[in-house]
Amino acid sequence: MTALSSTEPLRGVIPPIITPLTPTGTVDVPSLERLVNFEVDAGVHAIFALGTGGEGPYLTDDQQHTVLRTVTDTVAGRIPVLAGVSDIGTAKVLANVEIATQYPVDALVSTAAFYGSVSRVELDAHFRAIAASSELPLYAYDIPLFTGVKLPADLTVELAHDGVIAGVKDTSGEEDGFRFIIENTRDLPGFSVITGSDITGDAAILQGAHGLIVGVANIDPHGFVEMYDAAVRGDWQSARVVQERLHALRLIAKIAAGRISGFSATIGAFKAAQVYRGIIDHDLLQAPLQSLDDAERAAVHRVLDGQGLGRI
Repeated sequence: MTALSSTEPLRGVIPPIITPLTPTGTVDVPSLERLVNFEVDAGVHAIFALGTGGEGPYLTDDQQHTVLRTVTDTVAGRIPVLAGVSDIGTAKVLANVEIATQYPVDALVSTAAFYGSVSRVELDAHFRAIAASSELPLYAYDIPLFTGVKLPADLTVELAHDGVIAGVKDTSGEEDGFRFIIENTRDLPGFSVITGSDITGDAAILQGAHGLIVGVANIDPHGFVEMYDAAVRGDWQSARVVQERLHALRLIAKIAAGRISGFSATIGAFKAAQVYRGIIDHDLLQAPLQSLDDAERAAVHRVLDGQGLGRI
């Protein structure tokens, strides 16, 4: 465990690592170990397990245990580990917190409750209950495309000032609210505003964001670290050039869209790319999500070849 500071925000490139699976549906532990070491060796600043990219809400309790045990054992305290605990309701999230806190994780990450519609009052109660259940820092995860509810920017700021959340991962695409949060939490020295956008990371850092939790970092963490470092030192031209290359890489998520869901197409493309790079052994997804077909895999391979991203 790498303790996070209450006076310094979590910063940098934080891959939401995928969960490699075997053909029988168990967690592929050797592949997961290779993936974690690949990310750490690339210089990422933390690891986010059981997030959206990790198919977290789809995994069984046993699979969650395996993922967290493997990730924390492999990281071995070198960088912080964030554990996703999102679920449809508060009680289920708290059950996931019980699982996560059995391992040396450094923070928890949760979306809003979902499936049933929730109001501001319920969102507020949800995050306060999660925070009260553990001494670990809690990061709110705003992804309305999947939860069906937008976490209001003013509620996020209120939760931040009340010490309920230590940061927010914003994957809402709502730029006004993102900017509002940055501007209204600057007086909180330990609070982190983190973008979930693969394509606007340089712009987010320019605005004052502290880091990026981005799915394409599963495939090219070196590129995101390069972009982040350039942005932090104020070399915006270099940051832009790298970010535009990473944007082109992100387009692999669209290859299978239309045949299968956008979610399957995205995670399936990431896994297909990792198989091609020799990071994981299989590109299977947790049911009902569907993998890419052979033609779609070949299209992913062509994109990677075009960017010089071969086997590691």
